[in-house]
Amino acid sequence: MRLCVETFGDAADPAILLVHGASASMLAWADDFCERLAAGSRFVIRYDHRDTGRSVSYQPGAPPYTLRELTADAVGLLDAFGLEHAHLVGTSMGGGIVMLAALDHPDRVASLTLVATSPGGPDLPPMSEEFLAHVGGARRSDWSDRAAVIDHIVDFLRLLSGGSPHFDQAAARDEIGRDVDRTVNIASSQINHFTIDPGDPVRDRLGEIRVPTLVVHGTLDPVFPLGHALAMEKEIPGARLLTLERTSHELPPAVWDVVVPAIVQHTR
Repeated sequence: MRLCVETFGDAADPAILLVHGASASMLAWADDFCERLAAGSRFVIRYDHRDTGRSVSYQPGAPPYTLRELTADAVGLLDAFGLEHAHLVGTSMGGGIVMLAALDHPDRVASLTLVATSPGGPDLPPMSEEFLAHVGGARRSDWSDRAAVIDHIVDFLRLLSGGSPHFDQAAARDEIGRDVDRTVNIASSQINHFTIDPGDPVRDRLGEIRVPTLVVHGTLDPVFPLGHALAMEKEIPGARLLTLERTSHELPPAVWDVVVPAIVQHTR
């Protein structure tokens, strides 16, 4: 499996594997965020999921893999770096991936940090209708027009911001342009992760997680409202919750002074 990977820091330090969400390449983990973690004596690994960035890509709407196979990719990266285990930080879909890794490969996971994610369950607050409508309309977009693609993804990030004051449209546009220009197939990157088989929900297995777990969640998250974080805090043994006020489905620079030290402390 061909995956594009980048590292920060000293490989002799404790390793943190960053796993981002659906449609997000490794650039969704900002350079400065990774560098701050590395400055805390951590070896930081970020990577492009299948169908994002420079990693292997498939036809739009026909991904031949499941969420469990994306989990196998994450564990396979530890093998590639010769790591017995690592601290896993997952956001959104990436949170689902790292929870599966902790359940199915417990000896490879030193700790979990779950950001803006969900364990699933019909009793939890629903996703926003605007978010679901945007995802459903991605198949009808014109992916040959670079400017239109950037507008489409900026609109998506604006939805994810949920009205948060931290959303910086100019910075988002610059980041998206950089990502569009390095992505093998931008249509696949925006469609395929939303069509894969997620497998069985992990909700009824949360009690099996035995590694230290930090839950990080914004109070304005429109994708997974705060109730999703409260469920993980309650049902994962020993889990701690870090709530980010006025923050949405994101980790904007405004919260890094809180989040980066929390992750460094959690991964000691």
